Amino acid sequence: MSDPQNPEPSPEQNPEKPSVLFVCVHNAGRSQMAAAFLTHLAGDRVEVRSAGSAPAEHVNPAVVEAMAEVGIDIAAEIPKVLTAEAVRASDVVITMGCGDACPYFPGRTYLDWKLDDPAGRGIVAVRPIRDEIRARVQSLVGELTAGGRG
Repeated sequence: MSDPQNPEPSPEQNPEKPSVLFVCVHNAGRSQMAAAFLTHLAGDRVEVRSAGSAPAEHVNPAVVEAMAEVGIDIAAEIPKVLTAEAVRASDVVITMGCGDACPYFPGRTYLDWKLDDPAGRGIVAVRPIRDEIRARVQSLVGELTAGGRG
């Protein structure tokens, strides 16, 4: 039972749990893979969001297939629209080709990952993109959880 005098902090207010937002144009490929890898690798140590500046109707089927090959099911994910609130609630914002569509708020860390877009590509072309994202996310997990940050 929670104590009304000392409420539990929400994840957005918890300085011990970093939050990351992955952004690409359609939120149907790169950002979905990155969010899934971060959730898979960091578990509940990191709060994970993804969004797109112009979200697609569904996640790219080749991306769903490529992630299933490594044991991560993203078939039920739905592309989400990028909001200023999502950026404001995130400690780290990682863009993947969304250009100037991402709002800027002081105090956030912004990174831009240059990655090929899997849109319109088959599984053979998506695999190396997936593997590059996994490597970058593995490095990110180490950075986020080093020094007592998570």
